[in-house]
Amino acid sequence: MEGSSTLFTTDHDGSVRGVSLLFITHEAYLDHIAGERHPERPARLSAVLSGVEAADVGDGLVRLAPRAASRAELERIHTPAYLDRIEATVAAGGGYLDPDTAASSGSWTAVTLGAGAGLTAIEALDRGEGDAAFCAVRPPGHHATPERAMGFCLISNVAVAAAHLAERGERVAIVDYDAHHGNGTQDAFYADPRVLYISLHQWPLYPGTGWYDEVGHGAGRGTTLNIPLPPGATGDVYLQAFDELIGPAISDFGATWLIISAGFDAHRFDPITDLGLSSQDYALLTDRLMRVVPRGRMLIMLEGGYDLDALSMSTAAMLGALLDQPRRFEESTSGGAGASRIAEIVAARRADG
Repeated sequence: MEGSSTLFTTDHDGSVRGVSLLFITHEAYLDHIAGERHPERPARLSAVLSGVEAADVGDGLVRLAPRAASRAELERIHTPAYLDRIEATVAAGGGYLDPDTAASSGSWTAVTLGAGAGLTAIEALDRGEGDAAFCAVRPPGHHATPERAMGFCLISNVAVAAAHLAERGERVAIVDYDAHHGNGTQDAFYADPRVLYISLHQWPLYPGTGWYDEVGHGAGRGTTLNIPLPPGATGDVYLQAFDELIGPAISDFGATWLIISAGFDAHRFDPITDLGLSSQDYALLTDRLMRVVPRGRMLIMLEGGYDLDALSMSTAAMLGALLDQPRRFEESTSGGAGASRIAEIVAARRADG
């Protein structure tokens, strides 16, 4: 495909295949202002774009502009009353929707284009324009519940994309490696057997949800997998979690699509978390994840990450893994806490059948 960048990876049958990467972002994301000195600031997106440059793939990415999500597409996840509240707050010039979550005059455009980025990516992948997609959006979305804003998040971008896919009959796996538990994404699909939600996150940490006994409800029981990790968990623990928990769960579920909530705040430099990853650990985890679904069925959406250098390095390392052009800024990490927690969760899942 003209203008695409190609990597080679191994398909399920052992054959070598190429993958082209779509890249979707928009300058309107800079117009969402959460507040003076707020951690979720426009400079985060600038740092991600710097990471794209550091990855040195340049025009090799297939760059697309997002469309805005429609009100009907947002209402697959969020209540009309909640969406009305966001619109009214924006129309009034901005204000707080939650003690740490604000909207500004540019926020409605930003969030509709943020949710629309995932839908744009799906549409382009369906047309065969690429084989995977990375959406560099802000604000993040995984804390936003159907009825309220939380944790810097207004619209659950990943949930909107997953609901779109599920409605047409796909089996969607979501892997959320943001350092905070994605309570909003979990709430949206807790009783939905069409969507498998998997979260690796620090415990204890905001928002206080995501213990491993939260496994889904009703028809959705068994389609939520929480992997709460202690402070100091390192990259080897994340890979252990993939090999012993995540990979088997996705395989057993029979996922036809994978959406990644890519929060880079598990990096050891992040100012508001206590996990121990490096940018190279994200590259290694990406390498594992990109192999679990067929080509053209993988969507990555930016979530958190609040150290600008860590954001840039982690973005570049992730893109390097996707494009088979390794960009090593740091060494992978090992020897931290968390291995015993993985064994504990494996044992609990076996006992639960």
